[in-house]
Amino acid sequence: MRQFFKSILVALSLSLLAQSSAFAAEHATAQEAIDMIKKVVTYYKANGPEKTYAAVNDPKGQFIYKDLYVFAGTVKPGGVTLAHGGNPKLLGKPLGELRDGDGVFFVKKINEVAGSKEGKGWVDYKWPNPVTKALEQKSTYVERVDEIYFACGIYK
Repeated sequence: MRQFFKSILVALSLSLLAQSSAFAAEHATAQEAIDMIKKVVTYYKANGPEKTYAAVNDPKGQFIYKDLYVFAGTVKPGGVTLAHGGNPKLLGKPLGELRDGDGVFFVKKINEVAGSKEGKGWVDYKWPNPVTKALEQKSTYVERVDEIYFACGIYK
């Protein structure tokens, strides 16, 4: 009987290890986030805003990969969310006053980066991971095109 329980314990341990390894593999890298933004910018330049926003909003589309999703908004402070692959409830909403889990006005930071001379860079904050549903540290790469920005972040 003791051997039976040992076998069960070993099997459960191996199963949990495999699950945690599989989940870890689902975390995208910083380079994958940058590549996703390059891909959406190219798509935007070829297809225009409306097709791009529809593609970004598609939950099974080309701008969803591992735990990555793209979102877009107007660069001006207090601007609206134009597309959001992770949460369609945010579409059309001005998010300038939105705070993360630590009280940081991270959308204002995103707008600052997008509106800067360089027009691109990284912003750190805490945000719910749509895969795990947990509040996690996130770094988001932002890049301005015309008067909008595209952003894609990695969970850490």
